Amino acid sequence: MGMLEAEDRTDLLVAAFERLTGAPPTVLGHAPGRVNLMGEHTDYNAGLVLPVALPHGTRAAARARDDGRVRLLSLQQDDAFVGDLADCGPGGHTGWAGYAAGVLWALSREGLPVPGVDLVVDSTVPLGAGLSSSAALECAVGAAVLGLLERPVLGATADLLVRAGIAAEREVVGAPTGGMDQAVSVHGTADHALLIDFEDERRRSVPLQLAERGLALLVTDTRVSHALVDGGYGSRRDDCEEAARLLGVPSLRKATLEQVEGLDDDRLRRRARHVVTEIDRVTATVAALETDDRDALARLTADSHASMREDFEISCPELDAAVAAAVGAGALGARMTGGGFGGSAVAWVPAEGVERVVTAIDDRFARAGFRSPQHLLATPSAGAAWTPVDG
Repeated sequence: MGMLEAEDRTDLLVAAFERLTGAPPTVLGHAPGRVNLMGEHTDYNAGLVLPVALPHGTRAAARARDDGRVRLLSLQQDDAFVGDLADCGPGGHTGWAGYAAGVLWALSREGLPVPGVDLVVDSTVPLGAGLSSSAALECAVGAAVLGLLERPVLGATADLLVRAGIAAEREVVGAPTGGMDQAVSVHGTADHALLIDFEDERRRSVPLQLAERGLALLVTDTRVSHALVDGGYGSRRDDCEEAARLLGVPSLRKATLEQVEGLDDDRLRRRARHVVTEIDRVTATVAALETDDRDALARLTADSHASMREDFEISCPELDAAVAAAVGAGALGARMTGGGFGGSAVAWVPAEGVERVVTAIDDRFARAGFRSPQHLLATPSAGAAWTPVDG
């Protein structure tokens, strides 16, 4: 089975940095990817989300330069960025370099004395899997810069890092994201999910106790690549904003299901219905986790996937197959996760049944003629940080 491990590649990255730049790094920044347990497309509707930070993440090795120049390299990508800090903002940067350079620009705009820098990144988050490899990149780069400035990723500085990642994604790369990914990449906590309320930016950690409860979170990357800069994500956001406008509310967070059902336009009604019911499902999921109500968790997970498939129309045959196969093989519940149009599914699985569920999904994909999926275990992990490099 294709299980992607969260290996520690620090030594490889440090050696590569010295080989590529001619000197060792002085700091390492790290930030995790994420998987969302409930609350899809609710963040930009001032709603609730419940993600966890993954053990799979991005590391950024960095060393300050005294000439003001910026050099950004990746162990996964062939292209590089070389320029001045003034070149890092909006203006046509594409691919991974836009996310990384955009963070330097955003941190500088926030008033930080961002130096010239040599920076090399390495990631274990699968690209295009809907597990927020972009936010992991942004927050790892930002954490490395904070390390160069000897500022801990805490309090107001952590919030600044979240804002910088969002700004890079929205203003430099052009992806209309809502902010969940950067928030959990910075504020994630081991063994906990992070409940975020985007109406007032409140956060609280929700204990999962997976080991004590004999559960595992299995993520299946369908390897149907998605990209948030494609039109599907933006069109869903436009639909939500238009529905809120027609209902006379500032966001769909303020809409009731009764109001939504009164919308004349069928597409807008279905889009809004997903958001309003999904926000309620986040609250109910937290309650189910706090009381270990597995029947409720199973029902909520199934309802969420059905809503994304039917009302929001962001699933695909591969995601539907992964969800059905997981539940059929004994998963407590499964749903697609992330922005949709490909990407990943997440399943609540009895710990002893992980291999059985993985085999069932692989078999279903093979019979359907789909590309072989990849799996990983989502052990809830800590958020962004930096460490000095000895020597």
